[in-house]
Amino acid sequence: MAEVLVEGVDYTIDPATGYLVFTGAYHLKRGSCCGSGCRNCPYEGDAKKTKKG
Repeated sequence: MAEVLVEGVDYTIDPATGYLVFTGAYHLKRGSCCGSGCRNCPYEGDAKKTKKG
């Protein structure tokens, strides 16, 4: 079953693009870095260095 995401808690909508942007809290709940260079990633590592987000 798919997880229910809550706007303002798990994600926000970027007003400039309309894209869904995951929050730092969502990433922490997820438990690990996905390596996509997410804008609000709380994990330090190579993902932010290789991709701009």
